[in-house]
Parts: sequence; C-alpha cells; structure tokens
Amino acid sequence: LQVQRATGIGNSRNILATASDPNGFQLGISQDTRGQINFLTKETGFYQLCLDNQQNHFGFMHVYLNFGVYYEGFDVENKQPEESKELNNTLEAIEVSIRKLQLHIFHMWRFYNFARMRKGSDSYLLESNYNYVNWWSMAQSCVIVLSGVLQLYFLKRLFNVQTSTRQKC
Repeated sequence: LQVQRATGIGNSRNILATASDPNGFQLGISQDTRGQINFLTKETGFYQLCLDNQQNHFGFMHVYLNFGVYYEGFDVENKQPEESKELNNTLEAIEVSIRKLQLHIFHMWRFYNFARMRKGSDSYLLESNYNYVNWWSMAQSCVIVLSGVLQLYFLKRLFNVQTSTRQKC
C-alpha cells in the first residue's frame, strides 16, 4: 500500500494498516507512507485489511492498494507415472521454462504497479505544489499592484496644490 495524497489539519501521510485472518488474529501491521504486509495463509475464508486514518484528523487520504498472491507447492495436475515422465522430458523442460517466464512476468507486473504507485504519489504532490505556487503568485501580484496604486495616490497628493480664494502676502 502507498498513500498517494493526504489532506486535513495534521496533513500526516502515515497510515496504520493491519491484516487479520478469518479468526480475527492479527497477521501483520504496517505504519508507514509506503508499507507491505506479507503473511502465510493456512485456511480459507475472509481475510481483513483495516486502514486507520487516526493521525490525519478531519481530512482524507487517497491510498493505492496492490494485492499479490504467491502459490507455493500447489499442484493441480495429477502425478504421472515415472515412465511417462521419461518420455515427455522435452515437454517438461518447456513447462519449467514457461513457469519461470510466468514468474518473471508476474514480478515485472508487480514492480510496474509499485512504479505506478510512486508516480501517482509524485503527481499529486506536484499538483498540490502547483496550486500552492499559483495562489501565492496571484496574492503577490495583487500586493504589488495595490502598492503601486497606493504609491501613485500618495505622490499625487504630495504635489497637489490647494487653491484658496484668499491671497497670501
């Protein structure tokens, strides 16, 4: 998981994430802007991921979640007798190569998703900075124009001659 954007009073990007198994036992915890929780599963059921936004009061967070499942030792095919495996050595070598290729593709996909998470986070940060700079530029431009108008007003007032009906000696 990765926090993309956070708003609120504290504007803290830290988030508490906990993973629980179907029995309610806590399997892992992460309390970072970017976190990862790895755990082994032994039973089927509904696993729970809880996100806590307690450090960022009166605000919201945009969180990117990415799930990956690794299967180890899971074999759907029935075991063939030893004689048939000897005859299909070429097919077995091709199958092993394909499994390695699938694993490498899966890892490439995983790293691609992590790169997308980082790019999204950077994009929101740049957008936030862009809005901040625009508002301050507009405020400073208004102050500069206002100070020019005030200077012009006071200079005109300084050289303004008051005419009176009475003659001075």
